[in-house]
Amino acid sequence: MASILGISGSLRAGSYNGLLLASARKLQPGGLDIGVYSGLPDLPPYQRDLDVPELWPAPVVDLRRRIQDADGLLIATPEYNYGVPGVLKNALDWASTDWTGDAGLPLRRKPIAIMGASSTRFGTVRAQLALRQVFVWTDSDVIGKPEVMVSHAHERFDEAGNLTDETTAGLLEDLLDALAARIAATGARA
Repeated sequence: MASILGISGSLRAGSYNGLLLASARKLQPGGLDIGVYSGLPDLPPYQRDLDVPELWPAPVVDLRRRIQDADGLLIATPEYNYGVPGVLKNALDWASTDWTGDAGLPLRRKPIAIMGASSTRFGTVRAQLALRQVFVWTDSDVIGKPEVMVSHAHERFDEAGNLTDETTAGLLEDLLDALAARIAATGARA
């Protein structure tokens, strides 16, 4: 079974992106085990002076280990000011470097699926584009299609947080299938 690490770029309790990750866990196709990372609030701001293995704060060590151990990532990003939330970018900065040459690059060639939800009309189009640019630099293996950009998210979940929109659920299932196929093609655990 492939291990997927889900990361929501929102810290808000009851966020639509957290609900989207929860929906992915409910819909997950056979062969995927989706866990959710909840340590974003614990990560200190990225500081190059501390970015060597012997100085990494414990939350950074945990994040890098969890990304390294996962067969793939499922990232749900909100859009703040046309971009990626600072807490998500901060986490990716901590996970993308290896200044010593000994630490490894957890994001390198890692299969990654991106999705996002927003109450706005355009969903998370711009944030996902910015995130894809980050993953060009990290040499990550980003799933191109389908694109899951949930607009008017407040209309797509019920009061209990369940995804009620069938089109969104179908796109989410297709994205998870594409992630599973990419992981299988790269020879990761199955």
